[in-house]
Formats: sequence, structure tokens, C-alpha cells
Amino acid sequence: MKPIITGLTSLNRELRAVWMLLFVGLVLFIATPLFLTGDNLLNVLLAASVTALLAAGQTYVIILAEIDLSVGAILGISGIVTAFTLQDQPLVVGLLAGWGVGALAGLVNGLLVTKLRMPSFIATLAMMSVLSGLTLQLSQGNPVSIDDDAFLAIGQASPLGVPNPVWIMLAAFVVFGLVLARSRYGRHVYAVGDNEDAARLAGIEVHRVKILAFVISGLLASTAGFILAARLGTAQPTAGTGLELAAIAAVIIGGTSLAGGRGALAGTLIGALLLGVIDNGLNLLDVSPFLQGVVKGLVILVAIFLDRNSDRVRALTRLVRPRRPGSGADADTASPTTTGGTP
Repeated sequence: MKPIITGLTSLNRELRAVWMLLFVGLVLFIATPLFLTGDNLLNVLLAASVTALLAAGQTYVIILAEIDLSVGAILGISGIVTAFTLQDQPLVVGLLAGWGVGALAGLVNGLLVTKLRMPSFIATLAMMSVLSGLTLQLSQGNPVSIDDDAFLAIGQASPLGVPNPVWIMLAAFVVFGLVLARSRYGRHVYAVGDNEDAARLAGIEVHRVKILAFVISGLLASTAGFILAARLGTAQPTAGTGLELAAIAAVIIGGTSLAGGRGALAGTLIGALLLGVIDNGLNLLDVSPFLQGVVKGLVILVAIFLDRNSDRVRALTRLVRPRRPGSGADADTASPTTTGGTP
């Protein structure tokens, strides 16, 4: 029975964002009839798709107890490089160019963290600055238009009535979720994040695991760049500014521990949807955009508090829970029985 209870407790801890999402959804359903409509829910999924893809790659990195601040910049430069490539090359070449930029940036991040032993915060912060500068230099600060209809369909087509970005988001979470949960590499990611020294002693190639995680993060950031550029019809040099923070927030809200070794892509997806629902609901309620950041910040603080104080929260829950007769302290004060029969 104890392993079952422990497993259920762990699942509830990792997917606590589900309860937050249901609560926010219920509040918005009561506050405005426009929220729970088919078109609006599709808008939520569409708006959350970019953040969700960035957060999916970020989940791999954070489970390793690292962080990637360059995903927004990778999104921006991948979109610009792809837009320039599509001016005289077919779609496949343009996509490969964008993915190549993302993979290369992730590879450099991984090498800086593993081979040069730089803290990931500093290494990816520097990479963010480098890539942002390169993006502005390549585009001269101007948006780059895209006329390739096949590429534009990535962000604008709606097979079966569902926008393409939503299908791409779901496919990415299924594929990379299975890799993380079921593959040997996924087990290594959790092992390294939980205890890097023990993983190394167990024969796991720690450097390879970390480098590949940063490459995955870069590839998914490039994919998010494709979606954003295709939706807008232009590649904006500042498109990814600030999105790295939203991605990190989605990962934390989804239950992935900043200390490493714990997390799941299912929780990250719920976290990204929660942020999307909050944005959508605040817009429907005509809340000032200046206050929207305050609300999202408070949600993130609550999620971090629950992550770092889950033991205290459970202890408080046990204190306020009514005791059953004959259990706990009641049992300790019960009259002792004699071993020699009744006198």
C-alpha cells in the first residue's frame, strides 16, 4: 500500500498545475461566457503553442539542474535565417537551415557547460546576447517577409479545423515525452539531474547527456520560430524577446524541480496552457496589460512556493485534517490491555 500512496503523492506533486488550470478555468467560466467556446479554446491552444515548444526543450535542461536562457534568441535567429533562405531555396532547405542554427546553438551551449565548466545561467545568457546581436545584424533590425505558401501553411493552415501549430505542439510533446519517459536516454537525464556524481560512477556519459539536452532545446526553439514566423508572415528580429522567461515559468508551474531529477512533459504542457488561459482570460476581462504581468508573476510565485515547500504543505494538511476515532493520539491514550486475561 505504501508504494501506491507514494506514487500517487508524486503524481499529484508533478501535476499540481492541473488543479490550478481547472481552478482558473472555472473562475473564467463564471466571469465571462466567452471563455468556454470552441473558437476561444482553439485560440488558447494556438497562443500557447510557441511557449509550449520552448518549454518542452527547457524541461530536459531543467531536469538536469541546468537552465537555458537562449531559447528566445534561438527562436528569433532561426526565423530570420529561414526567411532569408526561403527567398531563393525550397522549403526543405529553409527548414534545415533553421534547425541547423538551433542545433548549433544548443551544441555550443552544451559544450560551454560541460567542457568549459561554465554555469549554464552565464553560458546561455551570453549566448542569448550573441544571438540577439547576430539577428539584428543579419536583418538590420527589419522584419523579413516570407512568400513561401508551403511555409506559411505551417502557421496558418487548420487541418480538421485545428490549427497546424497545435498539431505540431501535440506531436512534439508525444515524441519527446515518450523519449523522456520510456527511453534509455530519458532515464539517464533523470539520473544525471538527481545525482551527477552517482550517474558518472554508474557509467553514464554525463557530458553527452547534457549536450544532447541543449541540442533538443535548440531544435524545439527553432520549431517554435517557424510557427511564429509562419503565423505572422514575416520573421521578426525581436520575436523571441522575453519568451525564455515564459518557457521557464511553464516548466516550473508544471512541477519540474529547479533542483533537477524530477519533472514530466505532461506537467510542462499543462503549465504552458495555464499561462495561455491566464493571458486569454485577462484579455477577455479587459484587464490592463500592466496588471497582467502582476497576475502571472503571482501564479509563478505560488507554483515555486508549492515546489519548495511541498512537505510543509502536506504537514499542514495533516494538521487540519480531522482525526478518526481510535487513530493517532487517541490510540496512544487508549487503556492498555492486560496479557493475563481480565482480572
